[in-house]
Amino acid sequence: MENNIKITFAGNPMPLSGKAIKVGDKAPNFTTVGNDLNPVNFSDYSGKVRIISVFPSIDTGVCALQNKRFNKEAAEQKNIEIISVSADLPFAQKRFCGTEGIDSAITVSDHKDMDFGTKYGFIMEPLRLLARGVIVVDKDDTVKHVEYVSEVTTEPNYDEALKIAKELI
Repeated sequence: MENNIKITFAGNPMPLSGKAIKVGDKAPNFTTVGNDLNPVNFSDYSGKVRIISVFPSIDTGVCALQNKRFNKEAAEQKNIEIISVSADLPFAQKRFCGTEGIDSAITVSDHKDMDFGTKYGFIMEPLRLLARGVIVVDKDDTVKHVEYVSEVTTEPNYDEALKIAKELI
């Protein structure tokens, strides 16, 4: 199920599959795998303002920057839950988080079922990786901000997502 979102990866058009999410949608629940290999459901964080930070691979420079930035924000913004999701294996995420001191953002893997990627339209199908983006969801599970980063090798607009999330507290 290809969606209409247009992005590029290193300048090359990259088709996305899954259902594209948009502002005003009810945020679908999804199940991922935590660094301890246990299931993590988005609904576990209901009733809170959440930022979903989406990225292709923890082992790339831009993804590392994105995770460090959102981890720093998570440490400072106690009323906002930041959930970082990629298709990396939980072992790779755990290694990275341990090495880089990522301890405030929640890092989860979509590798097993691609449940998040399918429900939010972030799967770069030819690569079986997630595209880069940011979603802000309010306490009532309504999507308030969506960014599918148009060029996957660039960082998202942190300031815009954080501004919207802070307004929802």
